[in-house]
Amino acid sequence: MGFSAFWVEKTEDGFQRSVIEREIDDLPDGDVLIEVRYSSLNYKDALSATGNPGVTRNFPHTPGIDASGVVVQSTAADFAPGDEVIVIGFDLGMNTPGGFAQRIRVPAGWVVKMPAGLSLHSSMILGTAGFTAAECIDKLEAAGMTPASGPVLVTGASGGVGSVAVKILAHLGYEVAAVTGKPEQHEFLRGLGASELLSREDAAAGADKPLLAERWGGVVDTVGGDILFNAVKSLRYGASLAACGLVAGAGFQATVLPFLLRNVNLLGIDSVELPLAEKQRIWGRLANEWRVDLSELEESLTLDTLSAAIDRIFAGAMVGRGVVHL
Repeated sequence: MGFSAFWVEKTEDGFQRSVIEREIDDLPDGDVLIEVRYSSLNYKDALSATGNPGVTRNFPHTPGIDASGVVVQSTAADFAPGDEVIVIGFDLGMNTPGGFAQRIRVPAGWVVKMPAGLSLHSSMILGTAGFTAAECIDKLEAAGMTPASGPVLVTGASGGVGSVAVKILAHLGYEVAAVTGKPEQHEFLRGLGASELLSREDAAAGADKPLLAERWGGVVDTVGGDILFNAVKSLRYGASLAACGLVAGAGFQATVLPFLLRNVNLLGIDSVELPLAEKQRIWGRLANEWRVDLSELEESLTLDTLSAAIDRIFAGAMVGRGVVHL
């Protein structure tokens, strides 16, 4: 049985992208064969599709770190044909053929059953970006954050992680301040629930100072760099920042002063190797008390329109969530 797949090849002229037909026998061994109905486009997918060796080492390759679909075959007792499932993270779309294809075959230990309250479609409007936003909020609340803690800052707010974080936080009753370098997205962010808008310049001001005025009861940081540590320096006493991105840089200038004088926390977020039970728990929260209508965030994509969307990610021109309809 043939299926369509997005295909990245390494050539003498660089990396070339196309849509090709593949066979089931081309897929790696695994416990669960899945008919993919939806995927989503993430920054990591764009890195894979352009040959970043820190993401994907071997080509040709099919990216796609997210997939939702229906089980076709399974040798694992926990899954049966017809089950609706989600796969995100682990090695999917990195060095294992990913969700930008109509079929994947993966280990059972990567697969989450679809929780009641989510659909194949809505789960991929979330995808890794939305899941990461939820993981940030989950970890911040475990560290003590509540709406009474004060306003929550979200950096990179018009991107995939940031926009979902703004929406969920507003839904939960938090006052949300959103950082974006795109003034044209201010109304979009207000519509998601942001009550305050800050520019990148606002967020970067004071990078040379050891401490800044206490403002934030929590921070979801998607960009890294000095903006991350500026936010740490602006946390209220005992508050926390969840760090999940590095588009502004992997390094930052730091001192121990905020930690010693204000008792604050810097929390790391990883959605790739997070144990499956934890993934199932957070998907359950997204399906229940954290369920929000994210349809306004979706840009519908197909395998044929993926390549142009990947270019727009690097140009900073993607807003919200690109959902790939397989």
